[in-house]
Amino acid sequence: MAKIPIKTSREIELIRESCRIVGEVLTLIGAQMKPGAYTRELDSLAEEYIRANGAVPAFKGYGRDPKNLFPGSLCISIDDEVVHGIPDGRQLEEGQVVSVDVGVLKEGYFGDAARTFAVGTTTGEKLRLLRVTEESLQKAIEKARAGNRLHDLSAAVQAHVEAEGFSVVRDLVGHGIGRHLHEEPSIPNFGTAGTGPLLKEGMVLAIEPMVNTGSCHVELGDDGWTVRTQDGLPSAHFEHTVLVRKDGAEILTDYGKAGSD
Repeated sequence: MAKIPIKTSREIELIRESCRIVGEVLTLIGAQMKPGAYTRELDSLAEEYIRANGAVPAFKGYGRDPKNLFPGSLCISIDDEVVHGIPDGRQLEEGQVVSVDVGVLKEGYFGDAARTFAVGTTTGEKLRLLRVTEESLQKAIEKARAGNRLHDLSAAVQAHVEAEGFSVVRDLVGHGIGRHLHEEPSIPNFGTAGTGPLLKEGMVLAIEPMVNTGSCHVELGDDGWTVRTQDGLPSAHFEHTVLVRKDGAEILTDYGKAGSD
């Protein structure tokens, strides 16, 4: 594994500013998460807010294939879509769960976070999926302190999710973040506690459990971006960018708790 960057105090402040915008976008979009909302309009609202804050959407134009760069400012993934759903002409419907992932670039540094919302009245099992996924993120964040090992975070997610009867997606991971949207280390949502790189103060991590109701298996859609569950059952996704400190992690992308709007 390549060396994990340690951020300077100046870099941390720049990342913090990008993360502030990320958190505010998720709060803004959460207030619009209602039946009848068009995903493309939510995307436009987010882009306008990001640019009004002197930043640019990190996801728009992202990708390795120049013929299929990501077209949105947000990833909006509905029900069985795990991540990377493309904002389009779809309208949100009562009872859906919708993951919104947003990245921001300002003054050369990135912030990244995601949150899954319930649209209108949603079934108890879907709400339990959201609760458990967000709880697993919090349990990983509690382990993100200097002196712990990276897979302490991974094991915390896996243990909580599987104890509740859900499964963690194994084909997708969290990541370091800073000058680049994706840096070392890769952060799986499963693993053995006490293994992996040593965490040090000044590391910045984007921790993002992706949790499925049924099987852990996923597949890539025909658009080359949208990742779905193979069994068609709902998935949830929560993510924070956090700063590793000696006395515990600091959440940089604060958007509050689910259901607190």
